[in-house]
Amino acid sequence: MNEEKVLLVDDNPTNLQVLVGTLEGRAYNLLIAKNGESALRIVRNAHPDLILLDIMMPEMDGYEVCRQLKADPTSQEIPVIFLSALGDTKDKVQGLNLGAVDYITKPFQPEEVIARVDTHLTIYRLKREVQEKRDELEHELQIVAEEQRNLLPQRLPQIEGLKLAAHYETSRYAGGDYYDIIQLPDNNWGFMMADAAGHSTSAAVLVAMTCALLRSYPEPPLEPHKVLKRINTHLCNLSENNFITAIYIVYDAKSLTLNIARAGHPPPILYRPENGKAIELPCDGVFPMAIDPYGEVPLTQTRLRAGDRLMLYTDGITERFNPQGQCYEVERLCQKFAEDCDHDVSKSMTMIMEDVNRFADGLPAEDDQALLVFMVE
Repeated sequence: MNEEKVLLVDDNPTNLQVLVGTLEGRAYNLLIAKNGESALRIVRNAHPDLILLDIMMPEMDGYEVCRQLKADPTSQEIPVIFLSALGDTKDKVQGLNLGAVDYITKPFQPEEVIARVDTHLTIYRLKREVQEKRDELEHELQIVAEEQRNLLPQRLPQIEGLKLAAHYETSRYAGGDYYDIIQLPDNNWGFMMADAAGHSTSAAVLVAMTCALLRSYPEPPLEPHKVLKRINTHLCNLSENNFITAIYIVYDAKSLTLNIARAGHPPPILYRPENGKAIELPCDGVFPMAIDPYGEVPLTQTRLRAGDRLMLYTDGITERFNPQGQCYEVERLCQKFAEDCDHDVSKSMTMIMEDVNRFADGLPAEDDQALLVFMVE
């Protein structure tokens, strides 16, 4: 382990001699500064781990030195202990308000100096170790997030008679939301949307397993209820202490028919122009996947009409909070989805996300958000 560097700053040679005599022999690399300018220069060049700083110095006092240290991003985290004969509470408060971590009054006891130096060096060392671990984790999460995005369709397909738009946003790096679009025989198309509990690495892994199981289905996944049942069976064997909601729809572009199976996921929202409003499409479902095997999975069938718009989403949108603690909720989402969008699904999606962010009023999302909108021409 490298020696920890301690900078001693005092204009009084006797005080410096006492400090050196107190701390030498304790595996510290002691640095000496006799005034404020010299202290700042040493800090820039040597980056000490702790500073013992006298207050009463000519030209530049310790308060000003500390102020400049804390204003510089390269030195603002270095702990500063003030050493001074000023014993009034207001003097100590002033030093602590400037960012100092401690205050020792002169004349000081060697045992007190040693104890406080050891304590704050330990705190600083542990803080750096935690930050290093956090940086490593951040890097790993960035890699996981990048790999997870590679699971999503790189571009939306061109489907006869159908316009598509999608939005995908993680709350922080690796997420638990997933959508997929699969080309099937006879002009059929599969639409999957899923949402793993949480938005951590474990959620991302569960999403990846769901994606792999869907894409490795042994035959064209044309029957949604059987698809979810099979995926769930495998997830129950592979995953523990987590679950994932999902909805899988097979769309027949020739007949405009939808076959829908749902596992704990919000139902689709349908906007029908002649009704002038958007509603949750009634469809039965089962509990989320990766918990227990299913019996029968209900299958819902409906037929779309020209001009209809359908939306799949994850609850990170409806459960987005504003500063007052209110949720965006399904009712508001339906109202926004029913607004005129000039038959432009991208515009519809953008309007919704702008409204969600406006509602949140600057409060960051606590969950991932995914949205898939399509309209029959």
